[in-house]
Amino acid sequence: MSRLTVSGLTILYDAQCPLCVHLHNWLLRQRRLVPLDLVPAGSVEARRRFPVLDHDRTLREITVIGDKGQVYGGLAAWVVCLWALADHRAKAHWLATPAGAPFVRVTMLAAAKYRDARMAGAGTGATAGAGVPVPCDDRCAVPG
Repeated sequence: MSRLTVSGLTILYDAQCPLCVHLHNWLLRQRRLVPLDLVPAGSVEARRRFPVLDHDRTLREITVIGDKGQVYGGLAAWVVCLWALADHRAKAHWLATPAGAPFVRVTMLAAAKYRDARMAGAGTGATAGAGVPVPCDDRCAVPG
């Protein structure tokens, strides 16, 4: 079994989800150990680059693609995003262990709950009062 070295990652994120956009902006502010390319999930660009992916799924679950074709989804995708960051790589290594995995899941659930609370009562239009985007329905749901 050969190990592929990751030297760049593409992160597919839901550009219509306020939480996903917030995390996108946070990632861009971090010191990176590998280049990150953030592409809106389901976009023409994402479909052009990754024609065999289930693009509907990428709108429901974060998906990260390594430059050698590795595909990470769900909990692993969150961990690999942290792994790419200078100030978070050590934590990512721990989170990838059986001891750390429950913390990833709890963090994902907390983020989903935060998003739901923030978006409660946002309305049904494209924006709801003061330009606040509507919730992203189940597209950001935590799997399992």
